[in-house]
Amino acid sequence: MNGLIIFGLLVALMLTGMPVSISLGLTVLTFIFAFTDVPVASVALKLFTGIEKFEIMAIPFFILAGNFLTHGGVARRMINFAAAMVGHWYGGLGLAGVLACALFAAVSGSSPATVVAIGSILLPAMVKAGFPPKFGAGVITTSGALGILIPPSIVMVMYSVSTNTSLGALFMAGVIPGLALAGFLGFTTWWRARKYNYPRQPKASWAVRLRTLRESLWGLMLIVVVMGGIYTGLFTPTEAAAMSAVYAFIIAVFVYKDLGLKDVPRVLLASANMSAMLLYIITNAVLFSFVLANEQIPQHLADWLVGMGLGPIAFLLVCNVLLLVAGNFMEPSSIVLIMAPILFPVAVKLGIDPVHFGILIVVNMEVGMCHPPVGLNLYVASGIAKMGITELTIAVWPWL
Repeated sequence: MNGLIIFGLLVALMLTGMPVSISLGLTVLTFIFAFTDVPVASVALKLFTGIEKFEIMAIPFFILAGNFLTHGGVARRMINFAAAMVGHWYGGLGLAGVLACALFAAVSGSSPATVVAIGSILLPAMVKAGFPPKFGAGVITTSGALGILIPPSIVMVMYSVSTNTSLGALFMAGVIPGLALAGFLGFTTWWRARKYNYPRQPKASWAVRLRTLRESLWGLMLIVVVMGGIYTGLFTPTEAAAMSAVYAFIIAVFVYKDLGLKDVPRVLLASANMSAMLLYIITNAVLFSFVLANEQIPQHLADWLVGMGLGPIAFLLVCNVLLLVAGNFMEPSSIVLIMAPILFPVAVKLGIDPVHFGILIVVNMEVGMCHPPVGLNLYVASGIAKMGITELTIAVWPWL
């Protein structure tokens, strides 16, 4: 009964158009005051202890690194390198978009950042080269979602914080699914371009390929620094995030010089804004999980599902549907922070590996972000591609 009251309150508040973070906080406070005898002092204490986790520090650092790279010309160099490598195939610039999104995803950790950084440069170039605007928009909207699957990923940090799963293991587990997904998106791009005979670029010489590789190498080295450092045990994922922020600052300001020292405060401010927003969602989500745990809702749900005879596969199918639906109305961080504490105990009880479950959630987030009616990537891409959401929805279907 208490579970129904909590979720009823949350849904009612979200339907008023209130931000997810405030809806979560108000739901918790209303429920605690009206239906429990939990002292308010313990709520304040939970707010502080909830975000005292070392892993959470990775979030502002990855956001900062991503912002330095977005403003620092790294995306443009990655696009040039990708175009030199695959531009002469069918749908060359589209394939370059998929490859550039995969590379940029591996250094930025954010899907919207990937769509903005790659899309704002590549979409005008594709239209100029003679590709239909819908084709370019479809490629970039869906490939941009690789940002949360190919590590480092901010959404994986959120899952790790919510469920105490190893962040290093999650990062490692995201690599192969991320590359496989990039491969499938690339294949769809090539197949459609071949079918409709879209323009191809002239084949780049090896000299041009080497030059573009050399120019983008500093940006690409960040992947080696982060993944290599975590994999060899040189540093933890959180330390890797701090390293990537410092490295991104150095290459943007001193190596590529696309960003002046006078621009750094602006980048810091934008990163602080985004970090504060995410940390605010996290604190409210921590309170929400505290109330759920206090009322033993996840445990009751787990017992009920196991009692119904739901096996691991049936449970995962239910999770897929739930997450896809949620992806239409909320952004990934909020979904993970609300859903993971509820679904995770059930998954563990059914013997599902926590890392496998985490990757499954992240992939669903990706689909949800490109999914009508309210996918986050659709909104970001519609601003760049100057297309309405309906038109863009039709454009992304083949890749979806």
